[in-house]
Amino acid sequence: MKKFITLLSFSCSIIVAQAQLNWPSVNNTTKPWTRWWWEGSAVNKADLTWNLQQYQQAGLGGVELTPIYGVEGYEKQFIDFLSPQWMQMFSYTLNESKRLGLGVDLANGTGWPFGGPWVKDEDASKSIFYKSFTLKGSEQLNEAVEYKQEGFIRTANNKPATFEQVLKPVWTNKNLQALALDQIQYPGKLPLQTLIAYSDKNETVDLTTKVDANGKLNWTAPSGNWTLYALFQGLHGKMVERAAPGGEGYAIDHFSLQAATNYFKKFDASFKGYDISYLRSFFNDSYEVDDARGQSNWTATFFTEFKKRKGYDLKTQLPALFGKDTPEKNSRVIYDYRSVIDELLLEHFTMTWKKWASTKGKMLRNQSHGSPANTLDLYSVVDIPETEGTDILRFKFATSAANVSGKQLVSSESATWLNEHFLSSWGDVKKAIDLYFLGGVNHIFYHGTEYSPKEAKWPGWLFYAAVHFQPTNPQWKDFHALNSYITRTQSFLQKGKPDNDVLLYYPIVDRYAEPGNVLLQHFDGMERNFVNTEFEHVSKWMVEKGYSFDFFSERQLQKFTNSGNNIISSGNVYRTILLPANKLITEKASQQLVKLAQQGATILIYKNLPQDVPGFNQLDARRKTFQQLISQLKFSKSDNLQKAIVGKGAFMISDDLDVLLLTAKARKESYTEKGLSVLRRKNAEGTMWLINNRTDKPFEEWIEINSNAASFGLFDAMTGKKGLAKWRRNSKGAVEVLLQLQSYEAIIVQSYATKKTGAAFPYKESVAQPQEIKGEWTISFLDGGPTIPAAITTTTLKSWTELGEEDVKHFSGTAKYSISFAKPAGNAGSYLLNLGAVDETAEVILNGKKIATVIGPVFQCVIPASAMQASNKLEIIVANLMANRIIYMDKNNIPWKIFYNTNMPARRAENAKKGIFTAAAWSPLSSGLLGPVTITPLK
Repeated sequence: MKKFITLLSFSCSIIVAQAQLNWPSVNNTTKPWTRWWWEGSAVNKADLTWNLQQYQQAGLGGVELTPIYGVEGYEKQFIDFLSPQWMQMFSYTLNESKRLGLGVDLANGTGWPFGGPWVKDEDASKSIFYKSFTLKGSEQLNEAVEYKQEGFIRTANNKPATFEQVLKPVWTNKNLQALALDQIQYPGKLPLQTLIAYSDKNETVDLTTKVDANGKLNWTAPSGNWTLYALFQGLHGKMVERAAPGGEGYAIDHFSLQAATNYFKKFDASFKGYDISYLRSFFNDSYEVDDARGQSNWTATFFTEFKKRKGYDLKTQLPALFGKDTPEKNSRVIYDYRSVIDELLLEHFTMTWKKWASTKGKMLRNQSHGSPANTLDLYSVVDIPETEGTDILRFKFATSAANVSGKQLVSSESATWLNEHFLSSWGDVKKAIDLYFLGGVNHIFYHGTEYSPKEAKWPGWLFYAAVHFQPTNPQWKDFHALNSYITRTQSFLQKGKPDNDVLLYYPIVDRYAEPGNVLLQHFDGMERNFVNTEFEHVSKWMVEKGYSFDFFSERQLQKFTNSGNNIISSGNVYRTILLPANKLITEKASQQLVKLAQQGATILIYKNLPQDVPGFNQLDARRKTFQQLISQLKFSKSDNLQKAIVGKGAFMISDDLDVLLLTAKARKESYTEKGLSVLRRKNAEGTMWLINNRTDKPFEEWIEINSNAASFGLFDAMTGKKGLAKWRRNSKGAVEVLLQLQSYEAIIVQSYATKKTGAAFPYKESVAQPQEIKGEWTISFLDGGPTIPAAITTTTLKSWTELGEEDVKHFSGTAKYSISFAKPAGNAGSYLLNLGAVDETAEVILNGKKIATVIGPVFQCVIPASAMQASNKLEIIVANLMANRIIYMDKNNIPWKIFYNTNMPARRAENAKKGIFTAAAWSPLSSGLLGPVTITPLK
């Protein structure tokens, strides 16, 4: 490991200060929360209390309760979701959480998406199918107008089911937990919704009433050539995934107001008579209806809703809906269809859910991604937008919606499938969490933690997707260090407001107007729909160059106002709007852009202006409005920039993004070019920068800060250390702050308008070379299994799996490394202890006093001089992964995969046997203190 200690010399002016630096206050919201699965809801009061106590002691701030499938052998303890017994356990949980200071959220369903046994056919998700027929004048249709659906069953447990086993309707089955149905479509004829005939002379005839019960069409075609389109409605058949007992059933029709209204009535009835006042919010674990065969692309009232919203009858344009008309009409009609779906999902589901939650006095957390609608608008309705994944641009849809609509919190489903089962360290998790922070997330939810009885055999009850944030994880003893880091960071991130300069238009209109093989598109970050588009290019470029921005939708645009040259959205200030070479834009959006420019805004256009409006209805009138707006823009060209003055503001066009953003005075954080990543926010004291070194090399440089503040503080959220930063002005007069960052280390820089006093931040300045601590190490195994190995002595630090017998190779748990060493010669203000490589976390104790807990990726801590003696006893308690004990269990066929539904699938195919994870082929993983351990005197 490369050493990161240098002797620094510089001059810095003495700062006269007026107030001390302090960390912001913390509460249960600034702490990380966890998704808390109740398997089978097989819970009891004693174990509920024990579980909650473990979470509180580890530094968690709250739980999000989501019931899921059960555990084999505990069937008699299963409790049906929302039953009186379940509500009693839920009430007890609320009371115990309140006593322990833990917050509670509740998923409005079991597993995902929303659904259950009370969702009957009329409220279940639906699909539309079509058949076409051709006739000439005087001909009659000889074949029946019917659509025969083949039966289809998909299960989640690799156990095939047949229609002999599954009763119809599906909710009448008594063994849905064991069947683990993921999707079911019963065989048979689907009901006809409409039959429309289209002639080559643009005539349209509705023939629906002329089809008898046997599918016979009683109609003779008039002269000309005719094409008939028959539409049939069927159940999509999507079931609740990972459903808990009492929660199995169809997913709801998210486009139906009736379906949403009826769905929440179940909760009204179940909550009656119970005090749920302590509950903070309800939660929805993503849309995820269409990770199934076919699409949920229809609702029973769609034709009526479409005509009400678009002004024409979709039945007259079925050929264009299915891509069989001219390319332009196909594009316009499919846009209208998709934008109506968008409105229905927004209004009938999301807004209805929000209105219902408000009657309970509760907030909403929602994962809007994956839906066939504008996720920015869906996120904007709820109180806490939630994201997931590993990509900053994906996170930005939730964080942008929050920023633009004035939400204070943005949450994340964090560390889902970060690695294969049992292979993730807290250091790995920290890397993932830091990326969320850089993307603007400020309310972390782990994915996740299982309720598990205290006496359950190791490894206890587990969820099918890693990471396992469980008390049975050997790293749990050091979990508090990760949680403290997140808490301190979020104490800053939950304060103040975003400080982003650019509003980047989200061109979903272009995608809605793009015909394809399926009716609906689903939106989740840049994936699928925006890959290799100018929108993706502009977004990535701004991230890489250090420009701060938020996405915005056309609905959000209508609420923007001006403050001089700035643009205001929900109290947040932006400097400019940027259109990313989108082809289409609505006339209402164009009108608003011109209005903002007239009042002083700068509107940036990358490459070219939008060319047209989308949609089919009243096209000529809407296009005329759009063209009149565009014709007002009189551009003059200078070098590679075109500029049109509009009132007090301007429209500017260029192929050069740097030129555009410079013209709009958007700030660029130059140190991104040095490999650093940054998030900037503003608060009552000044500006805060979260800076992260996401490289494999240490960083030590003066960096330029866009600020003229009186003082700068540094806050190290991992150690809790804080102090005044060393800063200076460079030859350009700009402020530079000195940063020292190890690989994947983060620091918070806070500027202050007034001068601050207090201690300087403890930069590491070496006064001698590192000295390796050598000698005989004693390794004592403390806690874990399958057995506790005997103590080992060694003079060579390497994986403990290489130092003993078979029991050491299989051991997962904690071990204490002990050694004595002499104090380094000379005087020092403190000492840097570097543990070298550690697998996986370590607690450092010197002369009987705890110094620090370190979780990586770099394992260092500072020892104060007062803690050192002439002769010192160093103890390092190391925890490894769960993996080695799991390897032992799988090699010896010891059962632990005892879960219904999906049981334990592997993330990687090579780790699966008959669809289930196995570690039987793995070799023992490196564990313990690998060193070298060095100590370095510091100034």
